[in-house]
Parts: sequence; C-alpha cells; structure tokens
Amino acid sequence: MANSKVLDYIKEVLENMPSDWLNLTTHRLDIYNEKLAKTEFLDQFETLFNAYNTNKTALNELSTAYDYIRLGHPLSSVLEWTIAKLNGLDAASVISFSSRTAPILAVLRKNLLDNKDTQIVYRDDLPTFFDPEIVRKVYGYQFQLKRVESLNEITDFEGSTIFISEEDLSEGLNLSNSIDFLINTYHNLGSIILVNGEDNKEYISEIQHVRRRETIAMTPANSLTVLQELIRITDSNSTVRNQASDKNQVLESIAEITGTNTGALVASSGLSIQYAIVMGLVHHAMEAYPSKAIKIVVPPNCYGGTNDQARRVAACIDNVDIVDLPVDGDNDMVQSVETVLDQIAQEDAVPYIIAEIPTNPRVEVPDLVKLEEALSRVRKTANGAHAVAPVFILDQTFCPNVHFLGEQDILASVQTIAYVSGSKFPSGGKCTAGFAVANQKAAVLMSNIDLHLKLCDNEATSLQMEILAKQLPSMTQRVKDAYDNTREFVNFIEEVLPEAKINFVSETLAEQGFTPSVFSLDLPTKGNTDEEREAYKRALNLKLIDLMISEIPHESKYCVSYGQLKGCYWTIPATSTQGTTKEGDKDYIARVALSPNMDLELHKKVFSDFVASI
Repeated sequence: MANSKVLDYIKEVLENMPSDWLNLTTHRLDIYNEKLAKTEFLDQFETLFNAYNTNKTALNELSTAYDYIRLGHPLSSVLEWTIAKLNGLDAASVISFSSRTAPILAVLRKNLLDNKDTQIVYRDDLPTFFDPEIVRKVYGYQFQLKRVESLNEITDFEGSTIFISEEDLSEGLNLSNSIDFLINTYHNLGSIILVNGEDNKEYISEIQHVRRRETIAMTPANSLTVLQELIRITDSNSTVRNQASDKNQVLESIAEITGTNTGALVASSGLSIQYAIVMGLVHHAMEAYPSKAIKIVVPPNCYGGTNDQARRVAACIDNVDIVDLPVDGDNDMVQSVETVLDQIAQEDAVPYIIAEIPTNPRVEVPDLVKLEEALSRVRKTANGAHAVAPVFILDQTFCPNVHFLGEQDILASVQTIAYVSGSKFPSGGKCTAGFAVANQKAAVLMSNIDLHLKLCDNEATSLQMEILAKQLPSMTQRVKDAYDNTREFVNFIEEVLPEAKINFVSETLAEQGFTPSVFSLDLPTKGNTDEEREAYKRALNLKLIDLMISEIPHESKYCVSYGQLKGCYWTIPATSTQGTTKEGDKDYIARVALSPNMDLELHKKVFSDFVASI
C-alpha cells in the first residue's frame, strides 16, 4: 500500500513537473545552498508528498537541487527519493549515475585508500563495460570477483560486497546484510547504487564525490525514463534517435571547428573526457615508461574540478604525483612551464601538463610562440639522457574556435590533446557533453583515451549527441556574436567605472582569434586594512550580482556556466568553480559571461545604476 501511494504520487508529479526539470542545465545560485545540495530540495519535496501536493507551481518553487546539472538535478533527485522510499532507505543512500562503471570505481577507490577488501558479485556474465585487468593494473584497485546464480549464494565477507544486478526496484528489495552496495544497471541509461546499512553511510559522500569529479549524474531524460519504468508507463512521445548519423555530424563539425583530422572523442561531460584523458595517459606511461614516475602538472587556481580530479588520481596511484603550475596574475605560464619541465626532466619523469587557454578566471593568454618553444625544447635528465617529452593537455573551453592543433598551427610540434566542455559553447548550455581532439603528434594516444572513456562508461548519451549535432554548426558564429557583446560591455564598464580592474583579452589577441565572451571584474574597494578592503570588495561583488539578477531576472542569472544561447551569467569563482581550490589560490572577483542574444543596453543601464549607488 505504501509503495502504491509513492508510485501514484510520482505519476502525478511527472504529469505536472516544470519543463525546466527536463530541459534546464544551469541552475540559479541565489536560491541554492551548496551545503544542503539535494537535501534541501528533497526536504521540501517530502513536505509536498506528505500533503499529496503535485501542483506545478509548488513543484516549480522547490529550491535548486544542485548548482551543476552534471552533479544532479530535480529529476535525478526525485528518482533517488522514489527508489529510497520503495526500498526502505534514506534518500541520501541512493545515488544515480549516467555511468554504469563509476559507482563500482567509487567503492573501490575508498576501499583502496582505507586498505579494505572488496568482492564484486554478479549473476550470469560480468558486465562487458567492466575490465577487471585494467582496473587492477591502471587504477590500482584490488578486488575479488564472484559469480552467483541467486542472492542466497552471497555470504558474509570480511570487507565490502558489491552486487551488480538489473533488479526491479519498484517491488522493493530485501537487502540482506551480506550486500553492502547494490548497483543496479540500466542499458544505455546509467546505474543506481544503493548503500545498505549504517556502517556504510560513510561511503555516501565519497561516492557523491566520484560523481562530482569523474562522471555525471543520470541525465534528466534518462532519469525520466527510469521513473516511467518504475510507474509502469511508456512515454508515447519518446523519440527514436539516429545515433550514428548524429555522431557523424558531431565528428564532422568538431573536425571543421578544430582544424584537425585525427578524430574526436565525445564524453558525457568536460570532466568525463578529462578523466579519460588522464587515465589513458597514465595507462600509456605505465606501458611505455614502466620504471618512471608520472607527473601531472596543474595550475593550482584553475577550475576546481580539473584541479581536484588530478589530485584524486594521484592519491590512488603510487607513481603519480602533482606538480603545481602557476599561470596567471603575477605568474607567467611560459616561465612556469620552463621551470617545471626542467625539474621533471632532472627527475627523469613523465610530464603531463593540464592548462587552460585563456586562463580562468583572469582570461589571460600566454605568448604562444614562447609556449611552443618551452614545450618542444629537448631536455636532458640528470644522467644526460633525453628526457621524456611532455604531453600538453589544453582546456580551450573559453575559446573553442581557436585552431591550436592543425598541422600548420602553433602547437603542431608539441604532443597536444585539447578538450572542451560541451555544456558551454558547443551545446549552448543545452547539455553537458564534452569532446577531445589530438594533433598528429598525439594521435597515437587517443586509442588509450578511448579505452578508458568506454571502460568508465562515460561516452555521450544519444540525446547529447543529438543536441551537439544541432548546435555545433552554429557555434563559431555564436562565439563571434557573444564576443562582440562582451567587448562592448567591457568598453562601457571601463568608461563608467575606470577604477575597476577588468581581466579580458586585448584587441590584439582578439585579432589573433581569441574571442572569449567572459571577463572578470575586480571592483574598486576601500578600507584601512587589507582585511577591510577585501571584505568591502566581496560585499560589492554580491551587491552587483544581486542588482543585476533582480533588475533583469529574465536574462541575468547567478550561475557558473558560460557560452549560453541567451542572457548573461554572473558568478564569483572562489565560491563556485574554485570550490575545492586551496583558499590562498581562490579569486574573489566577479566573473561575467555574456551570450550572443541579450539586451545589452538594459545591462548597461543597470550597471550605471550600480556605479551611481557606490
């Protein structure tokens, strides 16, 4: 009876849910409390359930569940709540993934760090997406495998027991104490992990963190499909997609946009493709240079996901270490690259450098000729042997239209892999998919990256491919139009508030093709001490953002994204994209992202009002 009430309620919720639940990818930060991610949304949802309220307005007024859709969203949260209700669990103990492998890796990662044994139990055949040999060899995770015919064969184990299945979760499961984690997989949709027992609750945040850094939550469309399966209804409006045709269109568009012919890989998100790159390169180094240490070189103040993910990889693999690369502000990327590569050469290690061009959030572009020289310089080890040449991993999300990798382009002589977050300009904010391409010198590395993309089950979904196929052909023009708006707005701010420090590309760099549509704004401040001046500036940041989103709510949004189809996004990197960055490396400045379609004159007027108020 209780389960019937839950399923009946969910059926009505799906009939009345706001359209944004299915279509929105960027959420408002002004109604979001990161410390209460998912729980605040579900606490309010539980209140509606207890009152059996499925009113569309009430559903629309629920708090933001997560700041990034790849981390979770209303439909994934409702799915997790529903499965938890049906199976007598707390909602926090149910976590959905777009990947079918990632929840397995999440448990294995924690147990590696805790020095705890794991057994993976499955029925019939081991899932094809899971390669035990590579997981042990490259990721360093240790586990036992056990095939069973029924749940009754699962016995107590000194450690963690993961059971991989395809159960009907709508009926409610009798999870025995012998199962610590049930991972239910869904073909082409993802998976859901159920954390069983009080003793395993400490795993929840660790599993969430893997979803945050190495993959994404089950997408809204796929979450909806699983919910519909739970309530036994078939979507009469479901679309049959031509995935092969969409993929061909996407690959052709990427080749044209990047000026490459080595083929592209398309993943479920920017961090998904970055994880495949890092693990693919680690795998390559283990085989090509088995006796050498691996150094992942990362700017300490770059996007928090990039920084955190690299450090998490290094924490799990003995011969992988992190080397900081100071790149902006008072630091010069070229000089930092020279220093770091000289040091790594002396140690006879394998260098992999991850960097953003332009940098985030200060939108700086290094001297590319000198950068190419620094990266391609032949170095010697302490013993006089040739040092291993670096692989440059370039995040060019801010300027996805710039040609770095063609045979005549600036980085042609350097092993380079470039990647782009697809939630930005490639899709215009309509999905989270990301892609990577290589130049000719790095093309041989792409097979290993593809292997790990597939092993982690992080390839783009069919809907993501469909969206990219539609959006990529117009991307170059959108980049240009958004830059034009940004340049005009920057010029206006310089005129009305000349005391502000603006980080944006110069006209000269723009003529070279660097036309981002994001800039950072260091507002003027006052006070008698550094602390007073910093506090005043931070308060002024918020005052500006609050004014913009209150005066222009249909366009201005407190949000972390970029490359959107319309409107203007505002954020403070230190409290959003740099969430896991060390405090001393954070940027408490305003970052502004403009689109090709917005009321620029209205934004100018409101900014003028702000200047008048200070």
